[in-house]
Amino acid sequence: EVQLVESGGGLVQPGGSLTLSCITSGFPFSVYDMSWVRQTSESDKDLEWVAGVVAGEGTTYYKDSVKGRFTISQDGDRNRVYLQMNSLKPEDTAMYYCAAGYRVPEPLDQRHYTSWGQGTQVTVSS
Repeated sequence: EVQLVESGGGLVQPGGSLTLSCITSGFPFSVYDMSWVRQTSESDKDLEWVAGVVAGEGTTYYKDSVKGRFTISQDGDRNRVYLQMNSLKPEDTAMYYCAAGYRVPEPLDQRHYTSWGQGTQVTVSS
């Protein structure tokens, strides 16, 4: 059974930092592309891809608005993926999901990811 479990969300002031973690199991982590996707409302239309890492080569990609602030990384030995978020802004407030897909054709498109976690809420507010 494929499982992705996120943690690390919370309430943080603008300018603060959080690190999200995603523990995975049930699939060969080393050949799956991983991404973080966020949702700002209950509407699927408000899903936006944030950051991703390509299996094997380790190439990372970021949404323009988070470049230089967010860093995605992975631990292949522990089948985990992380999202380090610095200089957080109120507009970063969202439910953050970890997503996995087998060699997705377009790593920056969340529609290609087939397995998702339950999400962890990030709220940036003073």
